[in-house]
Amino acid sequence: MKIVTINIPEQYLDCLKTLVDLGYFPSRSEAVRQALNQFLTKEANLVKEIEHDQFKVLKERQMNALIGSK
Repeated sequence: MKIVTINIPEQYLDCLKTLVDLGYFPSRSEAVRQALNQFLTKEANLVKEIEHDQFKVLKERQMNALIGSK
């Protein structure tokens, strides 16, 4: 896994802490991972696409476009 630093409102952090304290999640990181997974699955439907080779091809094209524009 990779480490990602984010800035979130203090209210969100308080909610995460409460959920962890109540035992819903073992850690804030796990709560954020599950929330992100749920968002990607439900709203963006990207989880399956990311796992497919198409995503790798799209990523490679994007990188080549970025390199080519310099």
